[in-house]
Amino acid sequence: MTRTLKNSYPVALTLLASVVLLSSCGLFQSDSSRTTGWAYNDPETGGFEVSPHQEQETGPGLVYIEGGTFVMGRTGEDVMSDWNNIPRRVTVSSFYMDETEITNLDYVEYLHWVNRIFGETHPEVYRNALPDTLVWRDPLAYNEPFVENYLRHPAYSDYPVVGVSWVQAS
Repeated sequence: MTRTLKNSYPVALTLLASVVLLSSCGLFQSDSSRTTGWAYNDPETGGFEVSPHQEQETGPGLVYIEGGTFVMGRTGEDVMSDWNNIPRRVTVSSFYMDETEITNLDYVEYLHWVNRIFGETHPEVYRNALPDTLVWRDPLAYNEPFVENYLRHPAYSDYPVVGVSWVQAS
C-alpha cells in the first residue's frame, strides 16, 4: 500500500500541474464573472454584456515593432558649441513593418491587380501606381538598361522595387 502511494504522488502532481497550466491559458474560461459569479450577457442577472474579444490578425510578412521614447539631438558635450541640435524627447508609436523589401515581382503583381480592377473605368489609378523608372537616370552614369528593364525584366524580379513614392507605398 505504501508503495502504491509513493507511485501515485508523481501522477497526482503531474495532473495538478496540467490543470493549473490549462486554466491559466484560458482554456477553461467561463461565461460568468469571477467576482460576482453572475452570468455575462444574461438579462436575468442584470444583462451586463461582455463581447467576445479577438486580437487583430497580423498581416502576412509583417513584424511588430514596439514603440518607445528616446532623446533626439545633442546628448553629450558639444565641442563646437553648435546650438542647432537641441535635445528633445521623441516618442515613436508601435507599428508593423514588412519583414523584407517589396520585390519587383510583388509590385508588378500589384500593378496587374490595379489594372484589372481599375483599368477600364479609372485608368488614372493605374498610371498613378506606376513607379518612377527615371530614378536610375544620372548625368554622369549610363544606367539606361536599368531605366528600361529594372521593373519588368525577370532577372530583376527578386530585387527591391525602387521609384515608389510615399503616397504610392501607402
